[in-house]
Amino acid sequence: MLVKRGGVPLKGWWSLPGGVLEVGETLADGVKREVLEETGLVVDPVHMLTIFERIMPDDEGRPEYHYVLVDYICRVVSGEECAADDCAAIRWATREEVAAVEPLTKGTLGVIEKAFDWLDAA
Repeated sequence: MLVKRGGVPLKGWWSLPGGVLEVGETLADGVKREVLEETGLVVDPVHMLTIFERIMPDDEGRPEYHYVLVDYICRVVSGEECAADDCAAIRWATREEVAAVEPLTKGTLGVIEKAFDWLDAA
């Protein structure tokens, strides 16, 4: 599942659902909350797939945003799919389709390919 960002940064770019953890919130609970807020879907995090950093510079080259991204493979439990919160659209994509999705945020394709590889091996 891909979401089209509806707010800054990266407004209009396709990425994976996610957001900021709340104080005291576990990673798994944050994944559940963010996916529900952005997509209307209740998910169960099944596997922590990868961790990576994204540092985004401002117009003068200084770090403006610094994200530590923890990506999970999730199973949809329930819910009604809808674009909500800071999500402008939702799109499901096959392994073959995802490479053609544009614009796709930096690093997202690699995470998705890793997820497909993990699912193939499971």
